[in-house]
Amino acid sequence: VQLQASGGGLVQAGDSLRLSCEASGRTLISYVIGWFRQAPGKQRELVAAITSGDTTNYADSVKDRITISRDNVKNIVYLEMNSLKPEDTAVYYCAARRGIYFAAGSAYDYWGQGTLVTVSS
Repeated sequence: VQLQASGGGLVQAGDSLRLSCEASGRTLISYVIGWFRQAPGKQRELVAAITSGDTTNYADSVKDRITISRDNVKNIVYLEMNSLKPEDTAVYYCAARRGIYFAAGSAYDYWGQGTLVTVSS
């Protein structure tokens, strides 16, 4: 499965963005999809994930501001981010794996190329 992440950009603190992860090659319906981010000088971290059964998981740092959802018809997973903060600045990646949910990025087999989100104060 090939993943294409998009929707990043330069925004101001307090703004909203919606990132998209579009899949080709296979339907995403049977995959766990995770959104990860990596800020300069920091380790990659899971932001949110959604299972094939639509169970969602969020990092504690974002769970009140971010929503992950999937459109199985369009084969897209979205990451809606609200009340953005400068510390949300990072490259955001979507990734996919079959089976059950894992938080570790190493458990994901397929990765998109990343989309940069920059939040100015």
